[in-house]
Amino acid sequence: MPCFLIDPTQKTITAVEGGGELTGVRALIGFETVDSDEIDANGDRLYFDEKCFIRQTPGVGRFQLDSLAPVAGMGVVVGQSAQGSLQTPQVSLEALIARVKFL
Repeated sequence: MPCFLIDPTQKTITAVEGGGELTGVRALIGFETVDSDEIDANGDRLYFDEKCFIRQTPGVGRFQLDSLAPVAGMGVVVGQSAQGSLQTPQVSLEALIARVKFL
């Protein structure tokens, strides 16, 4: 299932496969400890390493989506149904790019 991968080190946002299950999201982020925040009323969510600032990994970029707290490391945007299953995000790649600021 397609999702969007935010790579702040490379300063890129790309459509990738692998967001259909939480295990795939974890693999894209690179850590098992993931958390998420809702980013719109359509159920789209930003997944990220919940320990991203505790790890203090040198050379890792940061980004901010809208007014959410900044994130260090990879982020994955996926949709979520009312039942909680992951699905293709409703936000378009172009709209997401306009909402992300690399720090």
